Amino acid sequence: MRDGLRPSDGSDRVAASAWSLMPTPILHNANTAIEERLDALSKELEDHLKCDVLSFLGPLWTGVDGVIREAVEDRRPRRKSLAVLLETDGGYIEVAQRIADTFRRKYRRVEFVIPDHAMSAGTVLVMSGDAIHMDYYAVLGPIDPQVVRRGGGGLIPGLGYLVQYKRLIEKSNKGQLSPAELAFLINKFDPAELYQYEQSRELSKTLLQDWLVKYKFKNWRRTKTRGRQVTRPMRVERAAKIAEDLSDSDRWHSHGRGISMAVLRRVLRLQIDDFGADRELNHKVRQYHKLLVDYMGRRAHVGVTHWPGHYTPFMGASNA
Repeated sequence: MRDGLRPSDGSDRVAASAWSLMPTPILHNANTAIEERLDALSKELEDHLKCDVLSFLGPLWTGVDGVIREAVEDRRPRRKSLAVLLETDGGYIEVAQRIADTFRRKYRRVEFVIPDHAMSAGTVLVMSGDAIHMDYYAVLGPIDPQVVRRGGGGLIPGLGYLVQYKRLIEKSNKGQLSPAELAFLINKFDPAELYQYEQSRELSKTLLQDWLVKYKFKNWRRTKTRGRQVTRPMRVERAAKIAEDLSDSDRWHSHGRGISMAVLRRVLRLQIDDFGADRELNHKVRQYHKLLVDYMGRRAHVGVTHWPGHYTPFMGASNA
């Protein structure tokens, strides 16, 4: 068990050193009883889905990828398929990439179950799955990975920064820039920061596109309406369109806006499996998720990884 989560460097990462792993209680007390119940509910979900189930609830900050790696590598015995019950507000796209690589290193098939929300970099991570399970209430989000401003100030949505810079440049080209806007443009926008945000945006789009083609679309053989044979260029084109749509901040208007299963199906034409349509599965997912969230809240855990027999919480967090 690790003794803490630390950033990989001291400049462009959240100060994750404030996180610490809390030991799982060994005494037979109320906490032990709840964790035993969580184990039982997780095993029921595994039996229903016929795969391993790993839950992660929390931000995708530096260090989380290492904790998930340990959880996956320690799993013995291990099935061929993994279902990830995920709830996250997002975080670093690089962390999402390393988590996806870890899952694929150990499992042939990976599915994601979203009982509530997976936003930003979490949405990109979900697109690395062979299948996505949601219900009417669950949401994904625009792909707008969070980045750290130099000199402090915490995490900010990178696309919002880029959009505002673009708008100011357009006004400048038209001679419509006010003195206040000019001063702001000169003093607040750093070319190095702009490049960092652009690279985060492009990495998000590239990963989402590549993962969709490789995993989600791999069994897409015929078009639904005309029955045409689907070629690789068609898969690439569809994936690129989805990546572009999800990174369009003007379309979604908000970094934190939820995109429902219905919208994902209708507008983005993504195949989403509705776990709410399976009464037994719906009951098992909601019962397990509710207890896990309630327990985390009662113990003030910022995040947690859980699978049968292992509850690993994160205590105390700082994103500034």
